[in-house]
Amino acid sequence: MFKNLLLYRIVPEWQADLPEIDERLQAARFVECGATQQQSAGWIEPRGEAHAPLIESVDGQWLLRLQIERKVVPGSVVNRRVGELAQKIETETGRKPGKKHSKELKEQALHELLPMAFTKTAVIGVWIAPTERLLALDAGSQGYADEVLTLLTQALPGFAAHAVNTALSPATAMADWLVSGEAPQGFTVDRDCELKAADGEKPTVRYTRHLLDIDEIREHIQAGKRPTRLALTWSDRVSFTLTEGLQIKKLAFLDGVFEGRPVKKGESFDADAAIATGELAPLIGDLLDALGGEQSLLNPPRDDVTGGPAGAPAATPAAAPVTAGTTDDLPPWESAS
Repeated sequence: MFKNLLLYRIVPEWQADLPEIDERLQAARFVECGATQQQSAGWIEPRGEAHAPLIESVDGQWLLRLQIERKVVPGSVVNRRVGELAQKIETETGRKPGKKHSKELKEQALHELLPMAFTKTAVIGVWIAPTERLLALDAGSQGYADEVLTLLTQALPGFAAHAVNTALSPATAMADWLVSGEAPQGFTVDRDCELKAADGEKPTVRYTRHLLDIDEIREHIQAGKRPTRLALTWSDRVSFTLTEGLQIKKLAFLDGVFEGRPVKKGESFDADAAIATGELAPLIGDLLDALGGEQSLLNPPRDDVTGGPAGAPAATPAAAPVTAGTTDDLPPWESAS
């Protein structure tokens, strides 16, 4: 049900109930792109059933889905058509189109090609834990998350959310776990990680399916490289990759988590949602605790000599506030999940 999570806290001023939210989302329901429309975004039924509510409540957890459709016209195809139009004008007038005219030709070419373009679709899951005022987005990039936040803000009066900020930066915490060989309580370090240097070229070292409790990794960290991704498992139930931007990626529920769920038609959605959110809520709580707890955006996370990992280089200044989704934005049409 979830493959990625970007975490936000909803402002306490926002108050709404399910019928009100559903009514407002109905006004922004997804509609397919028109013939010359390049993009369309809107809300679809989380349950996947036509005419069902656009927000579902399962065990007190609210679930929504945003669908984004874009028409894709390769740049080479657009440029070829622009060349054809420009050649026709030059033949008829004896003059090549100027810069302004060329721009107009590009818009004309795109307009002509859109009705024939392929469409690509992304669906982003949205989970709201109303009691904790937690907003989690199943988005693979910050670009998709920003679209969801924009449309939620437009649809729901007074809605606003800020990215979760932690007292200790994920990079510092991950370095500490790798240097000490000790994961935080409830977690184990798996066999994938990525380390990057802070200089301009950002040399990168990646380990895949490799034991990480080795001197080589400690030496990389001692030399100034910082962990940007680290594979972890929580309570032998959920595996994931933590990024330096506090993104949770590659979520996978381990064997046994979904055993015994109902398989009858119409019951699997509720069972999957209840199990997934029931597992992920305590995971998120434990992860935030492992990062020193949440911290006001007015205070930066610890990433200095006293707050950094044992053996880490000492000359790094305090980092900027850690917010979800600050790294590795995907191109617009890579998968959102």
